[in-house]
Amino acid sequence: MPGTPPRDSRTPVLPNLNVQQLEYLVAAADAPTRAAAARELGVTPSALTQGLAELERRVGLPLFERRGRRTLLRSDAAEVLAHARRVVAETRDLARWAEDRRTGASGRVRLGAIDAVAVHHRAARIRAFRTAHPDVDLHLTVAPSGPLLDALGRGDLDVAVLVEPATPPVGIDAVPLLDEPLLLYAPDGTRVGDPSTWGPWVAFPAGSHTRHVVAAALAGLGARFEVVAESNQPEVLREMVRLGVGWAVLPPVQAESGAEPLAPARRTPLATRRLVVARRAGAPPDAALDALVAVLD
Repeated sequence: MPGTPPRDSRTPVLPNLNVQQLEYLVAAADAPTRAAAARELGVTPSALTQGLAELERRVGLPLFERRGRRTLLRSDAAEVLAHARRVVAETRDLARWAEDRRTGASGRVRLGAIDAVAVHHRAARIRAFRTAHPDVDLHLTVAPSGPLLDALGRGDLDVAVLVEPATPPVGIDAVPLLDEPLLLYAPDGTRVGDPSTWGPWVAFPAGSHTRHVVAAALAGLGARFEVVAESNQPEVLREMVRLGVGWAVLPPVQAESGAEPLAPARRTPLATRRLVVARRAGAPPDAALDALVAVLD
């Protein structure tokens, strides 16, 4: 063909070998008889003999010689046998790796979660997954919902557990995980009267999914939402309430934990936020990721 360089006559033509033929050679070299080699491989002696004959044909050299009633490997076939051992061993390694990936026994999973999930709601399940899947490289990122959703969309995370956004982004599939109550907390000694008298507030930063839920709930009660301090960390907001900086609406699992838990101003939840498991739509199947999601659910 025009433009095709001629083959260098010194370049060897590679024999068209397959792994099964090389596996036959290794078994025949290691077993005391051809019959024993065939049994080890789970094939008939005639199939083994035909496979070895085809291997000799493709290599272009005789590999065996008859000595009395036995067929033995020729001494000058040692290089072919060494090659066969390497290929068979590496192919078995590849098969084990592929099986582990198919079953979720190995791989790499990048999980993102808000702190309430990573520290409280699903901490034990995440630890259980690590114990049950020691060969899975699990990376955990703890961050607010907005940054987690952005990282998921960029492909920096495989799955994220976060507060359900008001408008789910295109290309992200989310399934409900749990509905978490949000309770009202006020500084010690504060009288809880009409909602119009509540505040001022310490709250999650503007733009956060939880703040959107809280703002909507307070507006529905006629409460003013004058924010005097912000933090992404519920534990910091809890301390601000204790210091008397302002009121807060927080998940009880975080507000009422630690050495000095807050007491809710009202036992009835002010609002509820939905936590979801979010993944990219159309992402390729991943057994390890599916196993983690099943544990989280």
